[in-house]
Amino acid sequence: NNTASIEILTGSNYKKWKQDIEFAMGIVDIDLAMISDIPADITDTSSLAEREHHAKWERSNRLCLMAMKRSISEHLLGCLSESNDASKFFAAVGERYQVSSNSEAGSLMSELTGLRYDGLGGVREHILRMVHLQSKLRARDISLPDSYIVSHALNSLPISFSQIKTVYN
Repeated sequence: NNTASIEILTGSNYKKWKQDIEFAMGIVDIDLAMISDIPADITDTSSLAEREHHAKWERSNRLCLMAMKRSISEHLLGCLSESNDASKFFAAVGERYQVSSNSEAGSLMSELTGLRYDGLGGVREHILRMVHLQSKLRARDISLPDSYIVSHALNSLPISFSQIKTVYN
């Protein structure tokens, strides 16, 4: 039941939803309709292999469409154009909800600056999360010096870590 692991598309989580759909459809091997064009119509002269490929593509298309539509919030689904082609529907969702790189960079920056150690997990994981966010920003040509990350990491720790701050300074 891979569709249970697909995050519901709410509009702001398109990237995660797309990854979930691609993974879920690929893992159960029904992504044929998403990765290939519609096969030629079946005729009296079509070979057995062509007929089997067409049937497999039709099944893939139907199941992919059902999985995608089932994983989109109902109020968002009404805003999308109706399509009977899974790859075209997937592309239409992408055009509608793709997050701009500026918006994503702003979200990453906001997440980094608002990150505070909450006591859950280790300090190491907290700092690695900051470094991970820094690398995501660097990939978008927004470079933050390592000294900023170190300073921010220390400042994000609660008062109980004051000895670490003192030793570092």
